[in-house]
Amino acid sequence: MTPIDVLFILLGAIMILAMHAGFAFLEVGTVREKNQVNALSKILGDFAISTMAYFFIGYYVAYDVSFFVSASELIESSGYELVKFFFLLTFAAAIPAIISGGIAERAKLWPQFIATFVIVALIYPTFEGIIWNGNFGFQDWLEASFGAPFHDFAGSVVVHAMGGWIALSAVILLGARRGRYKDGRVNAHPPSSIPFLALGSWILIVGWFGFNVMSAQRVEGISGLVALNSLMAMAGGVLAATVIGRNDPGFMHNGALAGLVAICAGSDIVHPLGALTIGAVSGAIFVYMFTITQNKIKVDDVLGVWPLHGICGIWGGVSAGIFGSAALGGLGGVSLVSQLIGSVAGILFATIGGLLVYSMLKYTIGIRLSEEDEFDGADLAIHKVSATYGENGF
Repeated sequence: MTPIDVLFILLGAIMILAMHAGFAFLEVGTVREKNQVNALSKILGDFAISTMAYFFIGYYVAYDVSFFVSASELIESSGYELVKFFFLLTFAAAIPAIISGGIAERAKLWPQFIATFVIVALIYPTFEGIIWNGNFGFQDWLEASFGAPFHDFAGSVVVHAMGGWIALSAVILLGARRGRYKDGRVNAHPPSSIPFLALGSWILIVGWFGFNVMSAQRVEGISGLVALNSLMAMAGGVLAATVIGRNDPGFMHNGALAGLVAICAGSDIVHPLGALTIGAVSGAIFVYMFTITQNKIKVDDVLGVWPLHGICGIWGGVSAGIFGSAALGGLGGVSLVSQLIGSVAGILFATIGGLLVYSMLKYTIGIRLSEEDEFDGADLAIHKVSATYGENGF
């Protein structure tokens, strides 16, 4: 590895680190004002917990690499393995950042930190290692059986679907916010700040080009196709969500993210027109599934992280097998059957893991704020300060 490779992946890590500010402000703008401090604090705290979990356990689980060696060994190849860890940590830490948006406004802080540690130390890196490091022979089996392994270039399934489906388990076990569904009615909790929500979306959009393009992990692997496909999918997501969502700004800004979630898997192999289609379908999926989730099946997923990351992530995994084929202008080398099996495996792994972690926490130390604390807001209940009015809320 050359020093330029080290710089390349380091810049990618920094760009994705900045995306966590996007996660934070997307949540700040969506939740009510009495929970804004908590939204900011959770994202930062989760990142710190994720760093510990991934450094001491998770990275070894995924890649069989340990940092318990001398510094002289660590700096071999200009310390490439160190910045690679930093880069992949930012992916791992996206899982709790995604979950945070789903469980907002009524979750306890420290039980969520415990869940973050277990998820980033064990659950996520086990699946990550299976897909991205060939652990347990799953990819070899897919290639031998169906002609190609599961293709997920930048994590539509490995990262986003994993986070979205774990979040669904957490949201269901946590229950809806107080007063959200009452007397057969759906009571709206509108976003507190569209400008903050939009800021979060824009930060994520910009950082996503590091997320996707720099998943090559070496300069020689960089591809302008990944960049253009990311752009086209983002635009397709915005336009579809704008039309179907009837100009709703929340749908518009999340539509961009839906397109980017879905293009991660096949961004290196699909044609730009295929990327546009993938993004447009994702924008439509988000609007429809967010509405159904909130109003029909009454799952109180505050930011819609299951539709956005869970369902659009799975669409991304499957669509890579469709639009990545040479017949539809892609580069080929991908199997639709393998994409379907890998995507279903991601759903099962995330759902079972999420149910285990959050069930154990729910029935031991508890995961939900008291009714009084939820009424007062997580800012005052947990952090003893309001976002705008000081300690006593005045």
